[in-house]
Amino acid sequence: MSSETRINDRIRVPEVRLVGPNGEQVGIVRIEDALRLAQEADLDLVEVAPQARPPVCKLMDYGKFKYESAQKARESRRNQQQTVIKEQKLRPKIDPHDYETKKGHVSRFLGQGHKVKVTIMFRGREQSRPELGFRLLQRLADDVAELGFIEANPKQDGRNMIMVLAPHKTNKTKPKANA
Repeated sequence: MSSETRINDRIRVPEVRLVGPNGEQVGIVRIEDALRLAQEADLDLVEVAPQARPPVCKLMDYGKFKYESAQKARESRRNQQQTVIKEQKLRPKIDPHDYETKKGHVSRFLGQGHKVKVTIMFRGREQSRPELGFRLLQRLADDVAELGFIEANPKQDGRNMIMVLAPHKTNKTKPKANA
């Protein structure tokens, strides 16, 4: 239902197709009769399909309906998986020990089920040798191949080269929520 759902006296058409409280078809009735039936049953007349000719209205408890739809929306949000993208920055001329440290961070992120955006930053003359950055990204992807795969291939973006790694579906553990 949209937020501007019309109920009871707000419905301004001469006749409506009426659906009863249990889903049974009542038929096409005048709006006055539909409102009288709703009042007698202590329910609301809710317009469920305003585009139809004539519009379709249903007899229901509108407050209860709104509450249940809000509960369903909350439940669906709770079951959604939040995609977290961690970022790791490297330089083309990186020391072997620094590389191992950064690789360990990438492995940990992938193990936790997060995506990792690996950025290689070029400065000065390094920009004329993008193949060094490409080889470094390929080496990193090969080193963490058992934990993740390349989701977005390396591409040059100004002074940076960017690649996105995503975890494999099988070893994806549920990320811990910060309490």
